[in-house]
Amino acid sequence: FQRELCDNLRMTIIPQNAFQGMNNESLTLKLYKNGFEDIHSHAFNGTKLNQLILKDNKNLRRIHNDALRGATGPDVLDISSTALESLPSYGLEAIQVLNATSSYSLKRLPPLDKFSSLLEAVLTYPSHCCAFRNLRTEKQNLLLSIFDNFSKECESTMRKLTNEMLDDSNNTLLWSAERNTHPFATDDESSPYSYSTIFDDSEMAGFDFEYDFCQPRVLTCTPEPDAFNPCEDILGYSFLRVLIWFINILAIAGNFTVLLVLLTSHYKFTVPRFLMCNLSFADFCMGLYLLLIASVDAQTSGQYYNHAIDWQTGSGCSTAGFFTVFASELSVYTLTVITVERWHTITYAMQLDRKLRLRHAVPIMLGGWLFSIGIAVLPLFGVSSYMKVSICLPMDIETGLSQAYILLILVLNVVAFIVICACYIKIYIAVQNPELVAANKDTKVAKRMAILIFTDFTCMAPISFFAISAAFKVPLITVTNSKILLVLFYPVNSCANPFLYAIFTKAFRRDFFLLMSKLGCCKSRAELYRMNYFSAYNSNCKNGAVATAPSKASQAFLLLSALEK
Repeated sequence: FQRELCDNLRMTIIPQNAFQGMNNESLTLKLYKNGFEDIHSHAFNGTKLNQLILKDNKNLRRIHNDALRGATGPDVLDISSTALESLPSYGLEAIQVLNATSSYSLKRLPPLDKFSSLLEAVLTYPSHCCAFRNLRTEKQNLLLSIFDNFSKECESTMRKLTNEMLDDSNNTLLWSAERNTHPFATDDESSPYSYSTIFDDSEMAGFDFEYDFCQPRVLTCTPEPDAFNPCEDILGYSFLRVLIWFINILAIAGNFTVLLVLLTSHYKFTVPRFLMCNLSFADFCMGLYLLLIASVDAQTSGQYYNHAIDWQTGSGCSTAGFFTVFASELSVYTLTVITVERWHTITYAMQLDRKLRLRHAVPIMLGGWLFSIGIAVLPLFGVSSYMKVSICLPMDIETGLSQAYILLILVLNVVAFIVICACYIKIYIAVQNPELVAANKDTKVAKRMAILIFTDFTCMAPISFFAISAAFKVPLITVTNSKILLVLFYPVNSCANPFLYAIFTKAFRRDFFLLMSKLGCCKSRAELYRMNYFSAYNSNCKNGAVATAPSKASQAFLLLSALEK
């Protein structure tokens, strides 16, 4: 029996008991292209539903949890092209076919145990198919376990059979021969090969031999997850969940400490301090990105398929993506400026008119901020996208413009790394002459430079190599494995920079203990640093008074002081 109701935009609800009184035959309800907005409780009470077609009801936003209570079925439910945000929690057990294509508001599914009879699902989002894939795997594992026990029992039973039962000319199955003598389990008696003699009742609950063993039902779901969104949690690996918390706390705490100490110091706000504040802020933002990713992963662990759409299409992922691109580019830009400033300071140490001052550094960094913000904003306006992957990086290269965007970022990062290396090499060559600096000082300079370059290389090289190959649509690494790069290599600079450029320097330690002394702690250490500072200041004044000509040796020692800033 079939009932069709369509193209009636004035009908906005399906009330309670709307179809009660129809005959007891299986009913197919085709209720499409209407003005339905709500389906009330017990709306299909008293019906025996075969198919319930609700497609193309563009305004249908709600089906009451008890809308199918009192009804039998349906076997087929079609809610495609509706505005439904959720499915009812009751009445889904009989559904064998679910069609929810173009249902973009349906971002979460009910508990999976509700779909106990589902054989086919055609959905809107690939991530939802991950839920059914996991469900299928659990059931198949249980079936295999039971079947393994069944096979072992059969093997032991077959040894007892006589050879006459194996002489059938058509090689008929053992079961058909046995059934003539010992029918399978009945209510009154059990045969030597009945299910009850092999399994406990709890093991066989919910399974049918013919369909679950001989003709197992395979749940099919489309669309299948793609390479950018595999069926896994945000971070994928368990060990990354632990590491990312350690790394983001280190990055946030380290850079916040540097910012606090530098901004509260009563010493002159010099160019190196100004640049270090910018670098610390950029790396602090990177820590916030990692914290956001780690928090969402912890909240959605094991059920990311139900949160994937809300996360990747929502403001959270866009915010995380903006933070990471902005932080990454501002950090690289600032590192380059710091390195060039150090080179400039050493090269033109005795030419005071060419000294880089704060009024020069401010517009330089303002340009860096505008550039970093511009690069980070572009994916929000359709140039690549932060929604492509769960870790919210701009990995969309479908269009030529998006591909050019990714390549531009990668090439600029590589160029920045080359500039950093070149500057440090030139600085080192400048102080290599033993006449200019003592051997231990020379070694100290070399080690400090090597560490700075190594951390930059560790951060940039793996990311750039695999990203450039992916930008040319020849990916050498999967999204799953790229998450290892995200946690282990991507934030290396953000964690190392506050230590290499600030915390491990004498100037920072001086400022730190002076700040602590204001809070009533470490007063003796602070006083010691004050005495050392004024002693060094007086010594420099005397040396400046007797100096008659520029000396390259003073440039070398200036380098050491620059590396200590």
